[in-house]
Parts: sequence; C-alpha cells; structure tokens
Amino acid sequence: MNRHELLRGLHRVYRPRNYLEIGVNDGRSLALSRVASVAVDPAFKVVTSISCDVHLVQSTSDDFFARKDPLVHLRRGRNPFRALARRDPLGVFGGDPTLELSFIDGMHLFEYALRDFMNVERHSRWSSVIVLDDMLPRDVDEAARDRHTKYWTGDVYKLVTVLRKYRPDLVVVEVDTAPTGVAVVFGADPQNTVLKDAYDEIIAEYVTPDPQAVPDEVLVRKHAARPEALLAADFWPALVRARNLRRPRAGFERLRGQIAALGG
Repeated sequence: MNRHELLRGLHRVYRPRNYLEIGVNDGRSLALSRVASVAVDPAFKVVTSISCDVHLVQSTSDDFFARKDPLVHLRRGRNPFRALARRDPLGVFGGDPTLELSFIDGMHLFEYALRDFMNVERHSRWSSVIVLDDMLPRDVDEAARDRHTKYWTGDVYKLVTVLRKYRPDLVVVEVDTAPTGVAVVFGADPQNTVLKDAYDEIIAEYVTPDPQAVPDEVLVRKHAARPEALLAADFWPALVRARNLRRPRAGFERLRGQIAALGG
C-alpha cells in the first residue's frame, strides 16, 4: 500500500470534516479530499482534478502559519456568541477551526518538519490525526540532507525519535507504506510547549551533516505497522465519536493502548 492508498483509507475510516496538506506537489494526495481543505506549497504543480472546497496557498509553511488567521478558509462565518463558538470545532460560527486530518509532506529537512508539526499541533486536538510522510528511508542515501537520489526522504525521519523522546504524551505509529513510509501521530495537545521550549536544543543535537546515521531499526522498519492493520483497527469509531462530541483529553487515555499496540 502506498501513501495515497493509506490516505484514501484514512479519509474513509476517520471521515474528517476538514483537511490540511503541507506540500502539495502534483495534487494526487489533495485529490483524495472531499471536505473543506487548505493546501500549502510555495510551487504548485497540480496536474489532477481537485474535488473539494480548497484554499490553495502559494507560500512556505512557515510564512503560512505566521499569518494572523491561517485557517480562515475553514471558517464559515462569524457568530458573536462566544459560548457557541467554543463548542464549534470547525469554526463554522467564528470559533478557531480545529484541524482534523493533516498531512505533512513539506521540505525534507528535519528542522522544517519539526516546525510543521509544531504549527499543525497548535491547531489540532487530541482526537485529530496528523500524518507525516517520508519517515522510513530505505538507505542512508535517501536520508541525506543534500539530495542525490530519485526517492528522497531527507532527514525528517528523526522527527519520530524526537517526538518519542520529548513528547511521550503522544502516540506515534510508524506505518510501512511504499516507498518511504509514514508516521501517524495521535493525541495532539495544542497547549503543550515542550518542543517550542526545547527547539534550540533539539536543532543543535539533531541537525547533523551528511552522511546521516540512520538507525537500523528505521531502515528495516522494525516497529512499522502494516497499513491494513492501522485502517482496520478497532479504535476508529470511538475516535470519531470523541472528535465529534469534543470529548475531553481523558478520552485519549482510554484509546492510547489500542493505538500504541499497532507499533509492536
């Protein structure tokens, strides 16, 4: 199963009501969305039909998230009743939109992927699903910061290690998709500042010159779940209900074990 087939399956089982994509390229992944979407890329090359209500933003992701209201497209109007807005997960009545499904496939350098995750998490909640592409390079050449191969992950694979080290409150599931794997993150906490506070420390440790020291367990996909197993997991209906009902974070603890079990 490749990443597009996995994304199609996630749209089916999770049924997101909005979608964010960072790194659009030719538009094949964006074409899977049928809901209100925001797609960010500094140089679009869309060559396929798009069948959703989409805001195409020609910008770097850093500049996009620096905007005052980057997800304004996902808001359907404004309502002066703040109490109603707080119960409004999609921003329909003027509240801050909450991202439900996000796909990060931007610049293939660790520091960019880290910032993309941090920015996406600020607009998500525990029941959101965040997909990170190119997390399982097959050799050291694919993982180089300086691209010299057809398939290129860069060193973004390090993000999984960093999230597990600094953010044990999250559940990160590596998934064995072709050709270069993905990771799916559950349990986002928009109030958490650990990554922001440790950003300089993280960059100093993990941004290193080529060749990259890719762990063997990454190269052989030791802990990667089968994509079919992820899509067939029992927790999806409960996650969807929790998302729709805006259930508090305590609900995540009840699902954590089921999700984490996928990673072996």
